[in-house]
Formats: sequence, C-alpha cells, structure tokens
Amino acid sequence: MPWLLSSDLGHRSWSPSERQCERTAFSFYIAVRDRLPVWTLEDLRRMEVLCWDGGCPRPFLPSEALLYALIHDHQDYARYLLGRYSIGALNEPHCSFRCCRGGGSSLLTTAVRYERVSILGMMMDALKECGAQGERRRFLDGHSGCSHAADAGKTPVQVAVQLSRPECLRLLLVHGARPEGLDSALERLFTSDVSERRSAQRCLDLLLLFVPKLLTQHSLQEEPKRWQSLLGNEVFNWLCGLTPPPLLLQALRCLAQTGPQQIATLPDFLIFRFPLYMRRT
Repeated sequence: MPWLLSSDLGHRSWSPSERQCERTAFSFYIAVRDRLPVWTLEDLRRMEVLCWDGGCPRPFLPSEALLYALIHDHQDYARYLLGRYSIGALNEPHCSFRCCRGGGSSLLTTAVRYERVSILGMMMDALKECGAQGERRRFLDGHSGCSHAADAGKTPVQVAVQLSRPECLRLLLVHGARPEGLDSALERLFTSDVSERRSAQRCLDLLLLFVPKLLTQHSLQEEPKRWQSLLGNEVFNWLCGLTPPPLLLQALRCLAQTGPQQIATLPDFLIFRFPLYMRRT
C-alpha cells in the first residue's frame, strides 16, 4: 500500500478490525488503478471501504480517494471528487496516509511529482472557490509536511523546478503560487542531461517571467565560463546585472506581475523564447 512505510511492516501488530480495514482499502486502491466507473468507486468509498484511524475504523475521505486518483491518473474520478467536494477534496489525507501535518499542499505536490497536468488544472479550478486568500495561499505555497516523503518540506513550485515539470509549474504560477527556486532552476539546468535539458530550460523561462524582482545572480560570476557556455553571453550578462533585460522580456514580466492568468493565453513561442532563445539563435 502506498501510504505504509516499509520499516513499519515488520513489527506492526494488526488487530482483526485493522486488517479488515486494510483489505478494504487495498481493494479500493485496485479498483481505482483499474479505472472502474466513478459511480462504482463512490459506492465502494461511501459504503464498503474503511480506514483505520486512531484505533477505530472510519470511512474513506474524498481527499484520500483523490490521492488514489492522482497516483493512477483516473481523471474522471478526480473531476467528480473536485466537482462534488471542491476544497474538501484537497485537504491533506488523514490517518496512515501521512505521519505528520503539513501546510496543506501535499496533494498538489503529488500531482506535480506524478506529472498529472490535467488533474492539477482541475485542482487549480477548485482553488478558485477559496473565499479567504490565506487558505488559498496555504494550498499553493504550503510545504509538504511528512518527513518520510520525498517532497518533505518543499512547496509544489519547488518540486516542479526540482523535477523539471514546466507545464505543472506554469499552472501553479499563473494561479498565484509564489515563484521561488531560481537558484535551483539554474543548477538544475546545469546538471540535467540532454533529454531533460529542454524541460529545465522551460522552467527557468517561467520563473524569470514571474519572479517579482530579477536579483543579480552573483553566483554566476564565480564560474563565468561554465554559465556563459550554457546560457549564452547576452543572457549571462543581464542575469549578472551587466546589461538590462530585453524589452520583450520586460513587457512579458509586466504582464505576469499584473495579470498572471493572462500569461496562460499566450502562445508557447512567446513564453518560452526567453531567456534561453538567444543562446539557440
């Protein structure tokens, strides 16, 4: 089961009721994996599937079902859960699905890690129904809380940069996630192999559009030859503060700051031509 730690399996003492809960949960996991119809899955979740929580069984929550839908890319089921339960489906899974409380973004980081772009878009639409800005920010910019997870302590944006997920990163940024990780994006560009280089470039392009202020990257000047060969002289110079950014980039950055969702309507050749297009021309 994906939420159990392998280190726990050898010494756990299972009660009959707990074993029954685990059997029903595993059956549900298989049903989602096999992409059974939505009505069948909801009947199972509401009437048959149980989760062991705090020493007693309880029904499966919509957020726990959404986790399964994310893992297996069951888009129809994810669409139903988000449409029916809205923000309630985005709350962090309880029980053995996690071992500690995080910032509210664990399902978003899962969507990024598995590169479920379509479902992530549905999640962004659901977040529009957040009445309070603080609650919306908690989902978009919260840190994944489980110390045993691969994404522990990272925001969805940081995970998108780390894994070079440009389409996920674009969705997060145009919906108001905090742009961060420019240093990580530069390092990722340098360490990525040829097959990943284009995706890493696109992530850097997006961050450079959305960061509120382009800070001078003095770290680039420590190894100028390394970065000039990767970025090109023109990009290297304006990232180091030696020359101003091109006018088109400045215009796109102004658009990203004042109306971020308008960026989503622009064609890719505009969004992704900066900053690295100059190196390729």
